[in-house]
Amino acid sequence: MQSRKASLLESLANTLSGFGLSIVVGYFVFPLFGMPQSLASSFWITVVFTVVSIGRNYIVRRVFNFLHVKEKK
Repeated sequence: MQSRKASLLESLANTLSGFGLSIVVGYFVFPLFGMPQSLASSFWITVVFTVVSIGRNYIVRRVFNFLHVKEKK
């Protein structure tokens, strides 16, 4: 069974590994949809989505971990 701390660390590593890529992609993709971006705004948009992603990933992982442990009983 994975500890809560290990779950959080794995989620952080997984999400942060795509952080830089998301900044670059956002910087180039948003203007294609009529939303010109500066590098700073692309960075902050990525920060918001990253925080949300970390929380979502952690919650989903804990729910599945709970269901897995419950299933074994």
